[in-house]
Amino acid sequence: MALDTQHTIYPCPFSKNYGLPEQQAWLLLKIYFLYRFVSSSLLIMLSYSAFTNDAFDIFNTLLYESISYSYLIFITITATFLFRRMFAYSTQAQITIFSDIVIVTLLMHACGGVTSGLGVLLAFPVAAAGVLIGGRCCLLLASIASFAVFTEQIYVINVFNKSYASLSNAGLLGALFFTIAVLSMLMAQRTEQSENLANQQQQTITRLEELNRYIIQHLQSGVVICDELQNIILSNEASLRFFQVLSSVKTIPEINAQLANDLAEWQTGAGKNESFISLDVGMSVQVQFSTLQLNDENLVHLMIEDMALYNQRLQQNKLASLGRLTASIAHEIRNPLGAISHAGQLLSEEDALSDENKRLTEIIQNHCKRVNHIIEDILRLSRRTPSTKQKVVLETWVPEFVHSFSEEYVLQPQQIKLNVLDQGMTTLFDEGQLRQILANLCSNAIRYGNDESCLIEILNINNRPCVRVIDQGSELDEDVIDHLFEPFFTTSSQGTGLGLYISRELAELNQAKLSYDLTHPKTCFSLSLVDADLGVMNL
Repeated sequence: MALDTQHTIYPCPFSKNYGLPEQQAWLLLKIYFLYRFVSSSLLIMLSYSAFTNDAFDIFNTLLYESISYSYLIFITITATFLFRRMFAYSTQAQITIFSDIVIVTLLMHACGGVTSGLGVLLAFPVAAAGVLIGGRCCLLLASIASFAVFTEQIYVINVFNKSYASLSNAGLLGALFFTIAVLSMLMAQRTEQSENLANQQQQTITRLEELNRYIIQHLQSGVVICDELQNIILSNEASLRFFQVLSSVKTIPEINAQLANDLAEWQTGAGKNESFISLDVGMSVQVQFSTLQLNDENLVHLMIEDMALYNQRLQQNKLASLGRLTASIAHEIRNPLGAISHAGQLLSEEDALSDENKRLTEIIQNHCKRVNHIIEDILRLSRRTPSTKQKVVLETWVPEFVHSFSEEYVLQPQQIKLNVLDQGMTTLFDEGQLRQILANLCSNAIRYGNDESCLIEILNINNRPCVRVIDQGSELDEDVIDHLFEPFFTTSSQGTGLGLYISRELAELNQAKLSYDLTHPKTCFSLSLVDADLGVMNL
């Protein structure tokens, strides 16, 4: 049967198969070959030794010498087949064991039969059969060895008139062969089970190592493991991407000098267990230091977080809490507000109501509508879903927004203009939330600007895509600018004070930044976006 190189099985036609690794099985067969070569050489030497005549009687010297030399020649010839693996393993193992049983039986016969003691040598091929072949085939070879001994002894008794008492020795040898076969089989089984268990554990460990390596390499956070001398032992792709370094770096100073200094101070006990580092690519990272003890070695674990992602998670948690609170408040206010509005409307329909009282009912209705508008904004804030960022090409997306916005608010072409100063600007943003931010900025510009118009510019500022919304209004006062993005702050009696606040929250949710441009001579709001090719920014 052909040899399986993955899970090698060396079958005997009559046996339950035992699997052994290929190299190990062939190695055991080569070791047994060495035993055969040495034993055959010793048997030849015994024929010339004076000790031989005293130890046992070789009553057929010619037969003994012929078999001994033939055995050595046979072993030498089969060595070529063994080392070149010209036949299947199972075939060579079975032929080897069977030939040894036949040859040792003939040598035992040449030395006088069972009483010579050479029959014990049959125990070695029987034991080898248990290890090299195993299963019922091993028991079959043990039966063949026992049968050979009995056959030889009966032949000696009948031909040379020997005593029948020697049959008891043959019986003991047969029992010995079966005992050795069973023990060797059990030993081989136990060894195989131990090897299989060790292989399974090794495969499990290897699989876990691969999973751990995959997880570490695909973390959004950077992970660096170094020793006390700041020699890098492990680093994932995120850490290399943050610091814009190659995987060939070997030490922490090669990554970042400030990081190396802060780590050194922490190791001496004089520094904090975290470091904030501003990088050349326009982003900031937070690095946390911790001790990692592995056996007798003290290592240092560096966890690197992108501050933009960190702030985004904080922002999401803050908005979730704020949304639940405002939603509950809004619902509680809406019910009495509806009752007030309905009562005011009924009161205004009275015929005997004076003009002064009618004016008061109009005030009630107007303010009820304003409060209801505030409640709608609050509920819209609380129902906002998490951002689903996708790549947006600004020079094609913004014109579509301008067109849809103009149709929705019935604007004239001159009321909203677009100026693309830089080509090829792309960003990662939730389209619905980007539309909501620009709609709020444009509506504010048209509503509060001097000529009810606005200008949208697409440009590159500090290597980052930016959208600016500019109106014709004068610059805002400094005290107004300080409170622009606070909730419920407004300079208009008709406004709710939530538009800019919600817009900034949406921008931060997408790792962008909405700010008032102090350098522009007119009222200008600047939305600094994430570069789609870089994927990160510093808030």
